[in-house]
Amino acid sequence: MRSQALRADILMLITAAIWGAAFVAQRLGMDAIGPFLYTGLRFTLGALVLLPLLLVLPKPAAQQPLNRGMLLGGVLMGLALSLGINLQQVGLLFTSVTNSGFITGLYVIIVPLLGLLLGHRTGFGTWLGASLAVAGMFLLSVGDNFQVASGDWLQLAGACVWGVHVLLVGFFASRYDPIRLAILQFAVCAVVSLGLAVVFEEIQLAAIAQAGPAILYGGVIAVAIGYTLQVVAQRHAIASHAAIILSLEAVFAAIAGALMLGESLHARGYMGCALMFVGMLVAQLWPHKQAAKAAPAKAEA
Repeated sequence: MRSQALRADILMLITAAIWGAAFVAQRLGMDAIGPFLYTGLRFTLGALVLLPLLLVLPKPAAQQPLNRGMLLGGVLMGLALSLGINLQQVGLLFTSVTNSGFITGLYVIIVPLLGLLLGHRTGFGTWLGASLAVAGMFLLSVGDNFQVASGDWLQLAGACVWGVHVLLVGFFASRYDPIRLAILQFAVCAVVSLGLAVVFEEIQLAAIAQAGPAILYGGVIAVAIGYTLQVVAQRHAIASHAAIILSLEAVFAAIAGALMLGESLHARGYMGCALMFVGMLVAQLWPHKQAAKAAPAKAEA
């Protein structure tokens, strides 16, 4: 069991690194093509790469019919994915990879806060984590005269949508085959994004070829492989560990932005990133720490 948990943690760490570096690919891809076209092409590629997995699914999953519930789940997840990823993609035009990675990572806190609307209880640790994250975002994003870059606002809106997406995935993935759901949501995202590209952007084959490396990384590595690694890892991963490790995506985004794009922050920005990251950890670790303390007490009773 320990070896399985360690393997799951390693796979999650690789996934976080892949997703963190994907912010750079998303930025570079827009040097040649528009944000909607880039998103549409990479999710089309991601869906096509996942299709062969249907041939090697375990028998119970392969025999599961493509029913109305699965289609509904795929469409709803795909619509949330389309909104979240395109807010993130457009936001990258107006903010840095570092800011984008850390602000997007706030979905780790937004998920339990959204859970309040569903009647879930939210403890002190979540509120403390959220407060630290908000303070960190203030230091990272708020500039002179209390102005916030438009890209940061878009990333924050995207983080809220990612929170909704996480709740949808948690609801439908426990009921239907996750690989089929992934293909469905990727296909919906591809159709929506390509439709927006046709309406709002200029499409040229030469430009698409120029953006080819970024599309390949974003579609094959970040979408198809990253998602598959996540699914494989979560079979044996503890939920709290998974959320904490995946939140390292923000750190990897900052490292990738510094190494590949030469991005840097002032001391205030680094302090903001640190506060946001601590807030994410507190929001995830505190509830489990309290639960662990309560368990022995119940056993003694």
